[in-house]
Amino acid sequence: MNKLRQDELIQKMTDRELLLQLYLTQGILIVLAFLGGWLFFPSIPWETLFVWDTKKVILYSIPFSIAVVGVDLFLMKVLPESSFDDGGVNEKVFRNRTTFHIFWMTLLIAFCEELLFRGILQSKFGLIVASVIFALVHIRYLYKPVLFVSVFLLSFLLGVMFEVSQSFWVVMFAHFLIDFLLALFIRYQK
Repeated sequence: MNKLRQDELIQKMTDRELLLQLYLTQGILIVLAFLGGWLFFPSIPWETLFVWDTKKVILYSIPFSIAVVGVDLFLMKVLPESSFDDGGVNEKVFRNRTTFHIFWMTLLIAFCEELLFRGILQSKFGLIVASVIFALVHIRYLYKPVLFVSVFLLSFLLGVMFEVSQSFWVVMFAHFLIDFLLALFIRYQK
């Protein structure tokens, strides 16, 4: 599918269809994570993966998330607007949502994606493989070098944080906070 066709399809989708696709995608990711993890990778240490550590979440997730959002907002100011054009997907997803709905969506997205990419793929195949697959899953960024590099670097850095903290919750919360803050920026910027 060419880039123009993808943009046209997104713009033709109704709000309901777009949300259905978003939730369906997250459902697929979580099924892949749990079912794939259980069937193909029974040695994943589930009991240690989900240990909550408030200190680690605060010390790692919050500063990291604020730094990432700050860099993104800076790049949005200094680079051409076209560098961040994702075909209108993020705008269409977040522009007309309530803050609560944005909170729920970004929490769900962070949980599902981090469970699959950090909890399963990185645990079994390593940081680089998980980061490349994460970037490729965000297919609409393939034609946008700034967005593609950003999503790869974000995944890589989340993976490093996962390795250092040994905590799913640290990376999940960081992913959530980044998405939530950027979604609020999209929602309330104009």
